[in-house]
Amino acid sequence: MIDEFAKDNLHGRLRRDRETLLWKLDGLSEYDARRPLTATGTNLLGLVKHVATVEARYFGEVFDRPSPEPLCRWQDSDGSDQWATEDETREQIIGFYRRTWDHSDATINELSLDSPGHVPWWAEPSPNTNLFAVMLHVLTETIRHAGHADILREGLDGRTGVRPEYEQPIDEEARAAYRAKIEQAARSAVSPKA
Repeated sequence: MIDEFAKDNLHGRLRRDRETLLWKLDGLSEYDARRPLTATGTNLLGLVKHVATVEARYFGEVFDRPSPEPLCRWQDSDGSDQWATEDETREQIIGFYRRTWDHSDATINELSLDSPGHVPWWAEPSPNTNLFAVMLHVLTETIRHAGHADILREGLDGRTGVRPEYEQPIDEEARAAYRAKIEQAARSAVSPKA
């Protein structure tokens, strides 16, 4: 009973956070969806492509259920899953992610939480694992990158939030006042006390 509750809960959160990650692309130009927004090149469409690849590997080859999507061998991964080439469309990458969801969901639905898996890219003694650990790992990875996407999106146009239904209109004046309050506290913390 508790296993099904845990599995359903983790799976529900994964579904929610997948949608959150995709929502961060809504309304952006092609350029803003793709352009590097950090010194290391992190970009919104690349985050989606990367999480899709991660999910395809973990719920695919780890359980000997290879993804129907073409993936390079994990040993040959070169970081190209973290950005979109000029020949890849947003629709192709989103489609890849959504098809990966279908494959992952089938794996999750068909296996029990204690079903064994093998992650060859995890160092000893940890490569032998189970569905529960993989679900936690992929959920953590998805949440982490959705958080990155939230910060990147805020930097682009000020939009923030977990889901569209919680998004509030941007009040620039209130944001500026709040930021100034935090800035003042930071400056006061490092200024010599009189």
